[in-house]
Amino acid sequence: MTKPLKEIAFSMLDLVAVREGATVASALAVALTTAQHAERLGFSRYWLAEHHNMMGIASSSTAVLVGHIAGGTKSIRVGSGGVMLPNHAPLVVAEAFGTLAELYPGRIDLGLGRAPGTDPMTMRALRRDRVETVDDFPRDVAELQQLLGDPAPGQKLIANPGAGTHVPIWLLGSSLFSAQLAAEKGLPYAFASHFAPAQLLQAIDLYRRNFKPSKQCQKPYVIIGVPLVAAPTDAEAIYLASSVFQRVLAILRGARGKLQPPIEDFFERLSAQERAGISDFLACAVVGGPETVRAGLESLAQATECDEMMLVCDVYDPALRLRALDIAMAVRNGESSAQLAASE
Repeated sequence: MTKPLKEIAFSMLDLVAVREGATVASALAVALTTAQHAERLGFSRYWLAEHHNMMGIASSSTAVLVGHIAGGTKSIRVGSGGVMLPNHAPLVVAEAFGTLAELYPGRIDLGLGRAPGTDPMTMRALRRDRVETVDDFPRDVAELQQLLGDPAPGQKLIANPGAGTHVPIWLLGSSLFSAQLAAEKGLPYAFASHFAPAQLLQAIDLYRRNFKPSKQCQKPYVIIGVPLVAAPTDAEAIYLASSVFQRVLAILRGARGKLQPPIEDFFERLSAQERAGISDFLACAVVGGPETVRAGLESLAQATECDEMMLVCDVYDPALRLRALDIAMAVRNGESSAQLAASE
């Protein structure tokens, strides 16, 4: 049964975009300011996404950044969305997130992804000559569960820190593989609909139908990724979203760069094929003024019956990004258009 919007948790996924004309240091500062703002608004968690060899994204050292954000906030959960497990030995991940759990008890999440999150050359640089197989990810997840759980009698490999911390593990995915694995292991599941929405409904259905309760999770729990650009009016939101459109177009063209400032009528200038590509990529995006945002979020809630929405909000101006989060949370909390207008 679909939950009312106010009963759906809101969280945020941050790729820590480096803006055109700005620096990595400023991107990291913006991330912390945004996390602090999200915490004040009542967001449930703030996740950072691992990417490598991308000049426009500053979240490559994910565990370090999780510690930075957790250290600058007080109560919001902070975690990875996710750590790309093919890039790391499970023991190293367990020790890093075990350390974070000891520093910030009850606040750390470990989201795991199956993709490398980068290009083949960089993947080889991260794991040298190790070749991944289809069996590696389930085996690595199981090893992480063991390393973060209570050590068994006679267990020789102990993560310290890590053992006994029971850091919550989430499986992330954009296809059916991780949905099936999350169901089998009784783990919460986050679908990457913020950039790969095609199999969203099929993956959620598979996950729920096959879910087996576990100590960590007694019933299915679904997060969906939602690209969001909110503003006082639809027109302004569409204008601000042109920064996102530019980034998506660059990805589709095989060229990644820094987050660009918005451009008037950018989308309308593109070819029909380019507009279709961006629209497919952002099929779950919610862009508009408060009432459009309300309708978009409610439609996603009805279609997916999700437990949580993880917003991806890449507005070029950091202050307008915070304003977008204000609008989204006000909509979630049921504030009327008059109340929203009065707060501007």
